[in-house]
This record gives sequence, structure tokens and C-alpha cells, in this order.
Amino acid sequence: MKTYNFDEIIDRSGSGDLKHEALLPRWGRNDLLPLWVADMDFATPDFVVDALKARLSHPIFGYTIEPADYRPTIIDWNESHHCWKIKPEWISFIPGIVKGIGFVVNVFTKPGEKVIIQPPVYHPFRMTPEDNGREVVFNPLRLREDGYYDMDFDNLSEVCDDKCRVLILSNPHNPAGVCWSKETLQRLADFCYEHNIIVISDEIHSDMALFGNRHVPFASVSERAADISITFAAPTKTFNMAGIVSSYAVISNDDLRQRFYGWLKANELDEPTIFAPIATIAAYQKGEEWRKQMLAYVEDNVRFVEDYCRERIPGIRPLRPQASFLVWLNCRGLELSHDKLLDLFIDKAHLALNDGEMFGPGGEGFMRLNVGTPRSVLRQALEQLAKAVNEL
Repeated sequence: MKTYNFDEIIDRSGSGDLKHEALLPRWGRNDLLPLWVADMDFATPDFVVDALKARLSHPIFGYTIEPADYRPTIIDWNESHHCWKIKPEWISFIPGIVKGIGFVVNVFTKPGEKVIIQPPVYHPFRMTPEDNGREVVFNPLRLREDGYYDMDFDNLSEVCDDKCRVLILSNPHNPAGVCWSKETLQRLADFCYEHNIIVISDEIHSDMALFGNRHVPFASVSERAADISITFAAPTKTFNMAGIVSSYAVISNDDLRQRFYGWLKANELDEPTIFAPIATIAAYQKGEEWRKQMLAYVEDNVRFVEDYCRERIPGIRPLRPQASFLVWLNCRGLELSHDKLLDLFIDKAHLALNDGEMFGPGGEGFMRLNVGTPRSVLRQALEQLAKAVNEL
């Protein structure tokens, strides 16, 4: 069995990576330690790189067909990892999950109609519908005393009206890392079914459940859920290859599938780039051992953050994620305004994180930390943060 080295420091300069290259335009300075954008600092697995190199050895990059084992590989992965049985015709390539959300909004809603989101949540859930001329309705999650979140079904009933057409679900949740229970998802499915609402389930972090937790695909929880859902997934977060756009959709309902996939096909948006299926097949067929070792390393990084904050920065309480490499930091114990919290992280600690307010109501006083990085980098970041907090 091969042992992978996640402690290796890889210099990303010259690669055009967003994590570093966007520092100056976004923060006005480039001396920040970047722990924000949701990709990891670990090398993309060798078996993915080798599969791409094998295709690169052929000197012609012309039009290509979908590989015969592309859909069977996706089917096998979802059944073995999530006990979700899907059919080949339910699957379609999509050129990115946020793009997919935009496509659904345009196909299934009209300007002035409404899209429901559950903040604090990944900010494109709000921006994409709004920028397409749709009204966004907030159904905020309820923060529990233990730091985790519940869906607020009473509020959902209050804010939902006959103009609501779509609900965007983050499953597992970003930024809080919650793996929603089957019971919660069933209740959500019942509500949306009864109100004729389509659920877009973003399940891009589905293969990164941590600490014994389990991801439950929304479409798998009931016939009603399957009937109203469009699921988006990808191997990109798990295998650190976001630059190789390899997302896919799964739709079991015939009418939804024909309408959406028909639109994709008419616009040639269902045709993958030459490398997307190759990377997907390699990741899903050969990646299980790498995935297990990576998740174990991420879990140790989470524990490291928890221990460090408890011992040296008690004003910050990290929420242990049930999935993903993103840690939701509750900084409300520092009793700082939004501007002063940003000043602490950016100008004093010299760190680039995503601030909680961008995730919508309920995100105030939080920061999102990416721990998908070598532990030495994480240690440096926490040392800089502890020093800045001590100097307040």
C-alpha cells in the first residue's frame, strides 16, 4: 500500500492559482497566507496525473466521445459510497456546479420568481439567482448551543409563497460542514414536493465525510425527494482537481430530466472537455486509498485547530466539520465588529480567509478556514492569529 505525503510543501507560484494570484486584487495586498478558496494544497493524486499524461502522449486533441466506462464508474462510486443506485440515463456532464445552478434558474424559473436559500451558505447560491433577475428568499438555519445548525421549517413555511420555484440545498453544508440527516432531508423533500419546488442539491463535498459521519444523497431519501431533485456532484473537491471541470448532474424524474438535459444538449453544454471524463474515471476507479489517507490527515488538521484554539485562542471556537476540509470559526467571543474582525485577520494576522458575512444572515462574527494544507502551514497561520489576538 502506498503512503502519501500530505506534509509536502508545494510551491504554487507560476501555476496561476486563484488562491495566491487573487490576493492583491481582492485584499489589496499579497503578503497574506491564503486559507480561503476551497481547493487544497495537496498534490493532485498521481493516478489522475498519470491518466492525463497518458492521453497527452497522443499528439491530436480533436473531438472526442464520452468514454464507455464514464457513467458506469460514476454509478459504481455512488452505490458503493452512498448506497445510491442511479441509472446511466440519469447522468449528464455539466460545466461546473455554480454554472449548473444558473442553468436551472434559467430553465425552470422566470424573472421575478423566487429561489430559496438557507444561510449562512455558500455565497454563489445567492449571487447566481440574483444576477439572473430572480428574487432570493432567505430561510436561515438555526444555530444550536453546540455550534451546529438545524433547518428552520417553521420559517420555511412563513417565507415560502406561490412564486417560490427552486430551493438550493448545500448537502453537506458549506460553510458549516453539516451532514444532513435522512430525517431532515425527508422533511425538506415533503415540504418542497407539496409546494411544487425543485430542489437543487449541491453535493460536491459528499465524498469527504469526516469523523465517522455519513453523507446521505438528498434524492435517495424518498420517492418524493427523487421526484423533485436535481443533484450536482463532482470528484473535484475530494481529489483536488477543481481546475479540471468534471461536474455531473443526476436527475431521475423524466420530465425534469428531459427539460433540463434537453436544454443542455441544445446548447452543447452537456459535452465534457477532453480531460474531464479521464480525470473522473481515474479518481473514482483508483482513488479510494488516497481518499482515506487524505481524510485522515484532514481530520488531524481539524483536531490541531481545535486544540490550538482551546489552548491559545479561546475567544475563537472552531466547529468540527462533519464533512469537507473547511472549518467554520466562531469568532464572536472576541467581541469585535465586522470591520475590526477583518482588520484582525487581514492586517494584523496577515491571513486571507472567507469572512462569515459573505455567507449571508447568521454568518456575522464567523470566518471560514481551509485546513486542506500541510500542518506546518496551518501551524504558521494559527501562530500569526494567536499573536494578533494577544495584541488586541
